[in-house]
Amino acid sequence: MERFLSKLFEKMKNTKAGVIFAFLFFTVAILWCIFGFFKMIFIVLFTATGFFVGSFLFSDMSKFKKFLDRILPPGRFR
Repeated sequence: MERFLSKLFEKMKNTKAGVIFAFLFFTVAILWCIFGFFKMIFIVLFTATGFFVGSFLFSDMSKFKKFLDRILPPGRFR
């Protein structure tokens, strides 16, 4: 997680943070207008959770294989 945040901050130093955050808050405002507050929070939380889980699992393929081995035993389906 710390490595991810440091990479994110490095990318933000090289880009225009104002444009990124303007787009982010515009998206939140549109979601709020269309769905309402609680549905918007639900969508944002699930999106963030999916992003972090996906970035954690797919950052290293050995982690992903270990995760699959816990769910699907190696001798049974693979």
